[in-house]
Amino acid sequence: MNNKSAIQKYTRSSREADVAAASPHRLIQMLLEGALEKIAIAKGHMERKEIAQKGKSISWAIDILDGLRMSLDQEAGGELAANLDSLYDYMSVTLLEANKDNSPEKLNEVSVLLGSIKSAWDRIADDPAVQAVGAGDTTIISASVR
Repeated sequence: MNNKSAIQKYTRSSREADVAAASPHRLIQMLLEGALEKIAIAKGHMERKEIAQKGKSISWAIDILDGLRMSLDQEAGGELAANLDSLYDYMSVTLLEANKDNSPEKLNEVSVLLGSIKSAWDRIADDPAVQAVGAGDTTIISASVR
């Protein structure tokens, strides 16, 4: 095993351990961080004209957004969940367009939107309602974000 594959294996197992131990709130933070990371990586691939890698990174970011959409509970989250659903859908479409058009501006647009959501999500980490939920359903947390 070479150093690169050893590092990748360690990173993967470390990430799996982080996910297993994370609260629902932290899992959403991790998904948002992951999507932002994949968009940044896609932008680098775009600049270097690495078409296949760009497409894979954008596709991964879209998959993360789809996961975030599926985690929404429309009933418990009400209008907020519906708005997030629409926003995640818009971002997915914009990422597809960024890939097709080779548009770093569209990648930046999605990064700004995701950054805003992540910033709000990060601010509620110390909210007593979040602490009370603990290992509960993230839709309860989502519903409390205003």
